[in-house]
Amino acid sequence: MGKFILGVIVTLLVLILGGLGLAMLGFFPTTANVEPPRLERRLAMGAVDASAERRAPRVSNPLTATDPNLEDGMKLYTMNCALCHGGLDRKPSTLANSFYPPPPNLISDPPDDPEWRIFYTIRTGIRYAGMPAWDKSLSEQDMWKITMLLSHIDKLPPGVQEYWKTNFGVEPAAGDEKQEGEKKHDHH
Repeated sequence: MGKFILGVIVTLLVLILGGLGLAMLGFFPTTANVEPPRLERRLAMGAVDASAERRAPRVSNPLTATDPNLEDGMKLYTMNCALCHGGLDRKPSTLANSFYPPPPNLISDPPDDPEWRIFYTIRTGIRYAGMPAWDKSLSEQDMWKITMLLSHIDKLPPGVQEYWKTNFGVEPAAGDEKQEGEKKHDHH
């Protein structure tokens, strides 16, 4: 029995060291301009989900969803997020396909996560995905305003919808246009 366990340990060490060796010798692709393989995407997104579930504090948004807060969230999103995640005019980001993995279009496919998780992602970023941590650049209040916009994007009050239409040339998508079966659980 001891030899079997030793064999398992040695096999695992050889596999790990072999994988590291292949990576260090440049056998794994590192280009950012190709679609990630399905397995890699599944593993990476699974790791992001598990990490956020373990580490993100379950905090409540201290701000209320008022028209001025949601409008400020739109302005902040446009200035800080739209370049990668797509603009409020619903045009895709010009940089999205240059990232590996590509960032989600948060306007066309808003996150279905609770606010505490969206806030955590904005605040801490996502390592190896190009998503920066915004805690050194934005105030906590500004990060909450962006969080609020993303979590309310399919149920905005009429005044905010009019602000969106006036300032961005398109109407926000109605919440009932997206069918439940279409909504993806894709992060960052």
